[in-house]
Amino acid sequence: MDRFLAHVRPSGTVLDMGCGIAEPIGRYLLENGFSVVGVDSSRSMIEMCKARFPQAQWIVSDMRRIALARRFDGLLAWDSFFHLRMDDQRTLFPRFAAHAVPGAPLMFTSGPSHGEVIGAYCGEPLYHGSLAPSEYQALLSENGFEVASFAPDDPECGGHSVWLATFRNGPVHAG
Repeated sequence: MDRFLAHVRPSGTVLDMGCGIAEPIGRYLLENGFSVVGVDSSRSMIEMCKARFPQAQWIVSDMRRIALARRFDGLLAWDSFFHLRMDDQRTLFPRFAAHAVPGAPLMFTSGPSHGEVIGAYCGEPLYHGSLAPSEYQALLSENGFEVASFAPDDPECGGHSVWLATFRNGPVHAG
């Protein structure tokens, strides 16, 4: 998280897509002087966020359809993006670009390679999907992001595969 925040303007606003209950990420951002706009499709999770962190803005919305008409100093999709089907993941990159100011970092987690897995959470099936790293690289580039790092199965981050990219200049092609 600190690598991400090093790229965010001091006291900037971070868009957290798939924020869940804002623990621990939203709390960490707020405690470090950043503003947070959190988006999650779960009304109950957003209500918990509002109760815990009333100083932030919390929005019930599906990240696949987000259109806030606003740009942010940083964008996060931590442990949320990979729960979307692969085709849905592909369509999010223009949305990331539409919500980023020049220089804004984007950090998201993916799988380490192309594939789909059905895991479990609280006894319920839970989808995980990942594109190949080369496809993420191409999608980022096509949408104006420059990859700063990709750490597959990062042992410093609990085995998460973490992408960090910086928004440079908008999409390479219209579309």
